[in-house]
Amino acid sequence: MEKMTKTSRSSQTREKTARRQPWRPPSRLDAPTPPAGFKYRWIRAEVMGQDDKKNISARMREGYEPVRLEELGDFDAPTVEDGAMKGVVTVGGLLLAKIPEEIVEERNA
Repeated sequence: MEKMTKTSRSSQTREKTARRQPWRPPSRLDAPTPPAGFKYRWIRAEVMGQDDKKNISARMREGYEPVRLEELGDFDAPTVEDGAMKGVVTVGGLLLAKIPEEIVEERNA
């Protein structure tokens, strides 16, 4: 008679049986987790090398606030180097902005 071997329940967790994720290049738009009560969004700051002040001011009127690098702790990201937006996190013509979750919920309702 053959002896059956059982595997322990702890070795059958989803993490241990999940497939390996294929490699993918990192996203240029990675951002850390926003603080409690806020959501992050990348907003357009320029088009074809020209500042898009109209879009930025419209987003600010909606309740968005630019995120400055010092707010992100040890997260490394490029920033605006001069002007009124100095220190704001930016990538490829987009800037990182935060908005309170309650405003997002009101807007979506």
